[in-house]
Amino acid sequence: MKAHAPALVVALLMAASPALARQDAAPAEPRVVAAQVAAAIRQTYFDPAKAETIAAALEAEAAAGRYDAFTDPRDLETALTAQLEPWEQHFSVGRPASPAIVQTPSAATSSGLSPIPFPAVAARGGQGFRAVQILPGNVGLIDMRMFADFEGAEDPARKQVDAALQLISGADAVLIDLRNNGGGSPAMVGYLVSAFVGPDADVYNRFHSREGESSEAPAQPYAAPRLDVPVYVLISGRTGSAAEAFAYTLQAAKRAVIVGETSGGAANPGGPVFTPSGYRVFISTGSPTNPLTGANWEKVGVRPDVAVPAEEALDTAWKAALAGQSSAAPAAATQAAWVREALDAGPARFDAAAYLGAFGGSVVQATDDGLIWRNERRPAWRLRPLSPDLFFDVDEPYRRIRFIRDDAGRVSALEVLDSQTGVSRLMRRAS
Repeated sequence: MKAHAPALVVALLMAASPALARQDAAPAEPRVVAAQVAAAIRQTYFDPAKAETIAAALEAEAAAGRYDAFTDPRDLETALTAQLEPWEQHFSVGRPASPAIVQTPSAATSSGLSPIPFPAVAARGGQGFRAVQILPGNVGLIDMRMFADFEGAEDPARKQVDAALQLISGADAVLIDLRNNGGGSPAMVGYLVSAFVGPDADVYNRFHSREGESSEAPAQPYAAPRLDVPVYVLISGRTGSAAEAFAYTLQAAKRAVIVGETSGGAANPGGPVFTPSGYRVFISTGSPTNPLTGANWEKVGVRPDVAVPAEEALDTAWKAALAGQSSAAPAAATQAAWVREALDAGPARFDAAAYLGAFGGSVVQATDDGLIWRNERRPAWRLRPLSPDLFFDVDEPYRRIRFIRDDAGRVSALEVLDSQTGVSRLMRRAS
């Protein structure tokens, strides 16, 4: 989780330019690199006493010849990272592109890849919002891949989160998918949390650093928080840093149900520091404490309330959100129940031939895994069986088709059912 990551990265790149410019020279000896990394940790890590312990351990490993055989810088990066990660999940060592490459996206690095500046990454990725949609059953889904940084109401990321929240403002439940979210900015964490808690709620993480204390609480909370809407946060082992902060905060506040697998366990925010030999070291400069738990998620991760494999988290949370609508108005409750029944439906064997043919101006055709119903020029429905002679539309599971049989047991008609519109239509089979 990087506080104001874009500005921090740019500032550090500029400050480190002379060191980076020397990367084309012969690589520094491994012991020199290790000593420089240790010095950076001593100067930057948020806990001075622990910083000394970590740095001394690294120096002892180097003095014992642990890294002497690494002639390829990539091997050295991997070995140094492996040494540091047990101390702190955010620790990593790498060699960044030179400033010229950072400023010229068309240029290629030694690996053949062209780096993209962080603000451009955020802009090209929708400021972290991969998808925002209303799932069948009026369940809002926000798929976030990063927590982009912002300062004011006019910043692109702030406008994007406001737009996302507006789109799902009428949903009966909200799912926030962080299974592929590695983190980002505390500013986005605090603001998004404020969309689901009261303006005076004391739930935000507080950060301790060498410079003092700070809070994740937003300077300007979301203007129209939804205090009662059910919230489900989906996580995985890939969920890290700022994404964990969001899940942890809402879980501690009992404001969300966390679904999926235990997250990565990287709590302490920071940023990159560049050594004279051109290596980048990500070092934590602060550590959060949650006011409700008195702790954080470093090393242990955020533990889900509903533990399921990550790939099942979406359907699990979606079903739970639909089940929560059982006491809603009859029409809404019926729609939610139909969608949930479709999600619960497993593979079923059936005789496709019995249903094929023309029904009025429509036609039922077979596919490799089910049926398709085509009604003139309208988009086709992909049908899957729910029970004998009853099928649902895979793409809009609040819609169904019931096949009707005559006294001889032959399919003689189909009935189109739509729980959203309340419309039903009967279409006789062509003779």
